[in-house]
Formats: sequence, structure tokens, C-alpha cells
Amino acid sequence: MISYCVFIIIPVMLVGYIANQVFIQSIREQTTNNIQGTLLQMSDNISYRMGDIVRVSDMLYFDSSFNNRLRYSESAYVSYDTMVNVLMPKLETAISTANSKVWLSIYLSNENLGEVYNNYSYSDPLDSNTRLFDIYQYNRLIDKTWYKQYPQEESYGTTMEWKQIENDADNGRISLLRRLIDINSIKLQEIGFVRINVSLKDMFDSVDYNKIGDGTALYLADSQGSVILSSGEMQTSVAFRENELRNNGDLLISKPIPELDWNLVAVVPADIVEKDTVKIRNLTLLICIVCIGIFFVVSLLVSRYFSRRVSKIVSVLDSFQEGEFHKRAHFKGNDEFTHISSALNEMGSNIGKLINEVYLADLQKKQAELESLHAQINPHFLYNTLSSISRLARFGMLDKLQRMVMDLAKFYRLSLNDGRNIIPVKDELEQAQAYVDIQKIKYDERMQVTYDFAPEVVRYETVKLILQPFIENVLEHAWTGESIHIRITASVLDDVLEFKVIDNGVGFPPGRVLNNIGGQELTNAGYGIKNVDQRIKLYYGNEYGVTLFSRAGIGTTVRIVIPLEKRTVAEGRNKPL
Repeated sequence: MISYCVFIIIPVMLVGYIANQVFIQSIREQTTNNIQGTLLQMSDNISYRMGDIVRVSDMLYFDSSFNNRLRYSESAYVSYDTMVNVLMPKLETAISTANSKVWLSIYLSNENLGEVYNNYSYSDPLDSNTRLFDIYQYNRLIDKTWYKQYPQEESYGTTMEWKQIENDADNGRISLLRRLIDINSIKLQEIGFVRINVSLKDMFDSVDYNKIGDGTALYLADSQGSVILSSGEMQTSVAFRENELRNNGDLLISKPIPELDWNLVAVVPADIVEKDTVKIRNLTLLICIVCIGIFFVVSLLVSRYFSRRVSKIVSVLDSFQEGEFHKRAHFKGNDEFTHISSALNEMGSNIGKLINEVYLADLQKKQAELESLHAQINPHFLYNTLSSISRLARFGMLDKLQRMVMDLAKFYRLSLNDGRNIIPVKDELEQAQAYVDIQKIKYDERMQVTYDFAPEVVRYETVKLILQPFIENVLEHAWTGESIHIRITASVLDDVLEFKVIDNGVGFPPGRVLNNIGGQELTNAGYGIKNVDQRIKLYYGNEYGVTLFSRAGIGTTVRIVIPLEKRTVAEGRNKPL
């Protein structure tokens, strides 16, 4: 099994390594695709902003009436009217339609049109609250370097240039450069030039590294690699260090902006990329370890396959030896173990049936003994009571005779209890009281009885006729002098129910003195005591029963202990105790 596991581990580790590399490459590709999508959205947003500025220039470029007014000036009044009622309102309208704050400068070849411009005192015009357009004469333009570098050939409607000129770079601006032409002429003669400045922050406000993730960076670089704008923790304002970043293992994704010939570059540091790859590597390693563990467990299970079957059969035999014949061994298949387990199961089933039959027979025997013992009590008590009734009748004591007959009827009504041997404790106590009432008629004032019953005892049940025999035994054998006092108690102690019958009689005579003698030593204790003790032990077990304490001339205490068992017999709850 060890060699088998070794040969399994090698391909598992190889597969794990290949899977790890594939996962890492997949993560890098997925990260690249996600960032490319984000850069595309940023590029579209930039194109929209640039298109908005181009639209402003289109309002001047394609307006034929505006172009005509710029070319002609028949008189000073016409030039003034063109300036006040055409040129300036047109520029204000163009600026107001822009979604970003722009600064528009227009250079006119018509010398009859004057100049209107602001003195910005070396401040950025986009930061001022004044008019954001200036009108200049052409002679201010022709010597500028950026104008000389502007394309000489004009393609109608498309020739324009985005460029940082003069102090644009210092102020974070970019300019849209576009000439105005006489659209009515065939040669597309230049009649003016438009420069529209816009802030880089407004134009590229969508360039935000947070859209890619913490720790990343975004660069806007020109064709020479110079950084125009940056966003993120790895900011630079000099040059874009592409080779250095790639050598560090950083992930670089570029998106060109065709209108500017610039590139939008996202940089994801190597530690961020590796963070996810480390998770994959750890997961792959964990899977490999789990697989190796599974292979070891499988090999162990295979090697112990037959030994477990033998152990199961031995376990069943041990259970049989301990008397648990319900345990079985079940095996699938048609091998030797299956035949052995079938024979063993059949043997256990047969032994269990035999034990159940013996157990049921023993229960029936115990029930017969209980009924026999109970039958022995009733005739004995009935004989004594009928003798008393006979004496009362002989002496003509009809009132006492009537009460005795009523109490006897009550006693037997409670004693019969529909043939049940188990009755509520309340009924047992009422039986004892009925018996005492019968005997009081016979003994009158010579017999005094007190009761001490805890209220909670009525919640439980007991074997019937366990108190009456001891009261009868006191009245038959314990008299000393002309009177006797009997105290009957019932209480709950821990997990048992305790009854006591206490008298102040003569106690047991010499030769029969009992001191804390249990039911097993009641040979000389009398027929009634042994009868009750045997019935309790037959029903509840040998740990329960009767215990006696007696001293000659002092009296006797009978203690009866049974387990606590909740009432199951339906009884009226309003009967007085």
C-alpha cells in the first residue's frame, strides 16, 4: 500500500502543478480582460468629451452666414455690427453649449474687425470668472511655432489637431486647434483660426485608478512616453517607466486614444496580481494534500477490509456473550463471511426468542403470585370484619353495625378497583382510613389514630393493600393496657415514597426482637408483614419493601418504601383525603 500511494502521489503533484500554472495564467488573462473593458469605457468617455469640444468648433466651422460676415466689412459700421451682433454672440453661444468649461480664442484675417481680449495677468483663464473668449488679429498668430507646425493642407470638416501648446502643459490644459475657412470658395481659403482650451481634469475626469482597484495606477502618456496625467499610488510626472515596471513583474495594459495619439496605460503591481495567484497556489496545494490524504485513507480501508469483517463477527459474539442477542452482522455478497454472518444471526435470533419466552413465563408466574398473595389478604380481613359485625348484631348495636357495613363496602370498593393491583396512593390512604373507621366502631375510645400525609404523595401510585395489614397487626398483637395509639405517615423522600405505621404497643416479645430488619429476614415477623413485603418485591424489585424497628415495651415502627411512579389511573381529584 505504501508503494501504491507513492506512485499515486507523483501524478497528483504533477497535475496540481500544471493546474496551478493554468489557474495563474487564467487569473492574469481575466484581470487583463476586466481592465481592458474598464479602459475602453474610459476611452469612450474621453472620446465623448473630445467630441463635445469638436462640436463647439463645428458651430463656427460650418456656419456659412457666420463665415460670410467674417469676410466682408464694407464700412466701419458693418464691422462694428459684425463684432457686436454676430461674432461675440456666436462665441458666447458656442461656449455655453459646451459640457465642460472652455476658453476659446479666435484669430481673424479680416483686419477691419477689432480685437476683444482679456488681460489674465499670468493666471489661467479657465480659473477666472470673466468672459472666456478672446478675439485677436491674425498678426498675433503667424509667428507662433505651433501654428507653423499645423497641417498646411485642409481636408474639409476633418482637419484639426489636439495639442498642448504655449503654457498648456504648465496649467494642465490641452487645446483643440482648427482653422476657419471660406466654405463658399473652391480653394478653401483660410479666414481665421480657432483655439479651444479645456482642462485636462475635465477632459480626463474618468481616468480614476479606483475603478481598477486599490494599489493600481493609471497613466496618460504621449507618443514619446511622457506622462501627461496620472492617477494612483505610483504617480510620476516625468516619464513612463514601462521597461522598469515590466521587469518588476507588474501587469501593464494599454489602450490607445486615436484622437490624441496618446495611450491610456493601467499598471497593476505584481504583489496585487500575485495575491490572487497565491490563493490559487494555496488552494491547489490544499487539494493535493487532501487527495494524498484520501489515497492514504483508501489504502488503509482496503488493507483493513477483511480484518473489519472479522472484527464485526467477533463483536457480535461478544454481544451474545454479554446477553445482547439483538445485535446482527450483515455482509453483502456470497463469500464465506456472508455465510458465517447468516448462521450467526439465525443463532442469535433463536436464542433471543427462547429468552423472551422464558422471561414472559416468569412474568406470568410473578403475576400469579401477586394475585395469590392478594387473595390471601382479602379473606383474612373479611373473616375478622364479619366476626365483628356478628358481635354487633348479637348485642343489637344497629348504628355501629350500619356504619361498619358502610365502611366495609367502601373498603372493598377501593380494594377491588376494577381488578387492578396498582392504585393511586390516595385510594390506598382512603382504604386505610376505612379500615380504621371499621375498627373504631369495635374499640371506640381505646383506639387513637393520627395521620400525617404529605400533599404531594397523591401524585403517585402504589401496590394496593400495603397499610391495612400492619394496622390490623397492631390491633391484634400490640395492645398494652386499655388503649393504644397508632400514627400513619406518607411522604416523598428523594426518589422513593415512604409509608410508616408507628404504634406505642408492647413491641415484639423476647426471642422475636427486630432492630432494622429488612424483608429478607422477616421469617418470624408474621404472616401479614411477609405478605406485603413479598408483593412489593415481586412488583418493584428486591431494593424495595418493608423494614421493621421494634423494642419490647416501647412500640414498633413499620417502614414501607416503594419507588416514585406517577399516577396512570384516572381518578377524581375532588375527593377528600
